[in-house]
Order: sequence, then C-alpha cells, then structure tokens
Amino acid sequence: MRHAHLALACALALGASAATTMVLAADAMPDRRRLDADMPQLLNLYKDLHLAPELSRMEEKTSARLAAELRGLGFTVTEGIGKYFAPGYKGYGLVGVMKNGDGPTVLVRADMDALPVEEKTGLPYASTVKVRLPNGQETGVMHACGHDIHVTSLVGTARQLAALQNQWRGTLILLGQPAEETIDGAMAMVRDGLYDKVPQPDYVLALHDWSGMPAGRVGVTPGPAMAQSTQVDIRVRGVGGHGSAPQTARDPVVLAASIVMQLQTIVSRSTSPQKPAVLTIGTIHGGTKRNIIPEEVKLELNMRSYDEETRQILIAGVRRVARGAAIAMDIPEERLPEVTVLDAEFAPVVINDPKLNERVEASLRKALGAENIDHPPAVMGSEDFGRLGLDGKFPSVMFRVGAINPAAYAKATAEGRVMPSTHSPLFAPDPEPTLRTGILGMTQVVLDLMPR
Repeated sequence: MRHAHLALACALALGASAATTMVLAADAMPDRRRLDADMPQLLNLYKDLHLAPELSRMEEKTSARLAAELRGLGFTVTEGIGKYFAPGYKGYGLVGVMKNGDGPTVLVRADMDALPVEEKTGLPYASTVKVRLPNGQETGVMHACGHDIHVTSLVGTARQLAALQNQWRGTLILLGQPAEETIDGAMAMVRDGLYDKVPQPDYVLALHDWSGMPAGRVGVTPGPAMAQSTQVDIRVRGVGGHGSAPQTARDPVVLAASIVMQLQTIVSRSTSPQKPAVLTIGTIHGGTKRNIIPEEVKLELNMRSYDEETRQILIAGVRRVARGAAIAMDIPEERLPEVTVLDAEFAPVVINDPKLNERVEASLRKALGAENIDHPPAVMGSEDFGRLGLDGKFPSVMFRVGAINPAAYAKATAEGRVMPSTHSPLFAPDPEPTLRTGILGMTQVVLDLMPR
C-alpha cells in the first residue's frame, strides 16, 4: 500500500511538473535583457534612418538597409517587390521570411517612406536632405510620420523572434513597404505578386507611432479605425494674357481661388453632419511671372470619409463646384476644368478585425501592463495597410504606439497645448521608450499568435 501511495505521489509530482512546463511554454515573453543589450544599436539605426529619409517610391537605401538587417538574422529575403508604379520602376518593397516548423503564418509590416517636409526640430540628428520634385520645386525631406520608428521597431522585433525560436512555431513574414504616404505601396506589392512569393498570412499586423499619446502607452481600436482616402486633381484652365489687360484673358488664378473657397462648402452643406468627412486642398500651382495671366493652375485635393456614399457626394461636389465656378467666370466650354480622381491612390477604411483585436489587446496588456493600454477613437487619418489583408480576407490589426516624451506630453496637457503631430516639421518622437514599447508589444503579440 505504501508503494502505491509513493507511485501516486510521483505521478502527481510529474503531472504538476508537466503542467508547469505547459504553462511556461504557453506564457512565452519577450527577452527584455536582450532588448536592453540591443537598444544602443537600435537607436543608432533609428538615427541613421532619420538622417537619410527617402520619399515615396525612392526608398532604395532604406530598403537595402532593412534587407541586410533581416538577412543577418537568418531571414530569407526577397527584394524588389512593387514594380507596377511605372514602366521601368524597380520597386523597393521587400519581405523577410523565417519558417520555424508547423503553425500559423503571421505577417508584420513596417512602412519605409518619408515626407516632403523640411525638418525644424533642431535635433542633432535632424534631416538636412533636400530633393527636387517632378514639378521642379525643391523641398526638404523628413521622417515626419515616424516610419523610421516603424522600420527600427521591425528590426528590434526580428531580433527578438530570431532569438526566441524555441518559443514559437509557424512562418513569420516581416515586410518593408514603400510608398505608404502616397497610399499605393501596399497595393503595388500585392499586384506584383506578393502572395505568390510568400505564404498567405493567417494574421496581418502593424504598429504606428502616435503624437496623441506619451511614449510607453499603446492604443487599440476595434473595428473601423482610420478613414478611407481619395485623391483628386483639378486642372483649372483659363485664357492667358498680359497682366495689364485682364479683360482680354480669363484668369485661372482667380478662378482657382474661387473654387478653393467654394469647395469648403461641400462638407458643411452637402454631406450629412452625422457622417465624418474632410476635404483638403494640399497644393496649388500656377503661373510663371507676376505680370502674366497664366493658361492654367493645378489644384491637388485629398478627401476622407468612412462610407462610400459620402465619398461619392464629395467627388460629385468637386466636379459641380469646379464646373459652376468656371461657367460663372465665362470660361469657354472647351476650357472648363478637368477633374481627375486618382483611383490608384485610393485607400479603403482601415478595419481592425474585432476578434484579432481582442487577442492583440490581451498580448499588449501582458507585455506592457493594463495601465498602459488606451482605447482611442477612430481618426480621419488614412493608411493603405488594409490592402495587405486584401481588404478583410486576412484578419488584420494596426495598433498605435505613443511617441511623445512623457514629461513634455504632461506639461503640454497641463498647459492646454497640443504637441506637434505627425506631418509637422516639429514632430519629434522620443525614440528609446517609443521603440522599446513597440518592440515589446509587437513581439508579445506574435509570440501569442504563434504558440509552440
């Protein structure tokens, strides 16, 4: 009888040990000591990227740097994805794939492009890069939307997961995306056969740094989270002439000014006040000399909404306003404005899959603490991230990572000020805590989606 009790006790002990082992295996966590050791190199990478920003469709060096980082960690890298932009365009999208046994396939995306913004942060690693745009205008270039944070976070996550292969199983795909700011880079990669080159994912993930939260916090928003975006060009045509004799011409500058002012009434008077909509005229170009009435002026518009009905109201309103203003100025029929909707630069609503969002939030709570999780509302900003999930075919989630120095954020909040936002020449993430939060959070999410 005594031997039977001993046998039972041993069995129970073994069972407890096995149960403990199972709990530990299921509770895979990022390696914080490794992250501490990696942080100096990651900060140097971030500053290198910030110093050398590249505009959309020009991300040659950024793409090569990311590819080298992933290859050094053992990922199989495919470069040059996204060639459909124009004949002869090389394409700078890339993917790194690591297969680690049977299990789910998870894709994590980072966008790589910068913005035509002259940096004014005064940081010691501020960008001084300047380029000449196709229209001849010279502009500064800046990572004013934090894509340098995104690329560095991807590399940090890659280092974590490459070192923790005994804690996850499946196929990991890390994707560097070009041309997010022109919201056609994701579709370029898809159309160039992305999912012929890598397995179709079970889950698609991304993070985005955010000026509306202090570093150390993350935001998760289930369901519709970011608006759709539509780009429109208006070619305002007139009849050129001498500035001293305006009666002999039809001035497209005056007509463009009238169109700009009337466009502002579309949202206030044509769309439902219960449905959000934004219409912005981002650029206006025309003329060569102060005493010459030019032949034409070009307007570039951006419109955002959350439903197709509102989008179509905006498009129809732009056509109506442009035509009506031109007729009122007695523009000849053959010279009426040309309105072009750029279908290739359309981004759909970003929808965070509710079920996946629950799992992502649970992982973020585990890695960062429940006190550091926010639930921000949907915004009117836009992203082409949803294209990588084939607009809902693959569950996808993008979460936000606070990027502002906590003390500066608290001071600004107390004083009723708003910190410089993304796309501002003054946008300056606090890199160390922002990167640490993004890497720990994303690593935990992937580990939990790909359990051993």
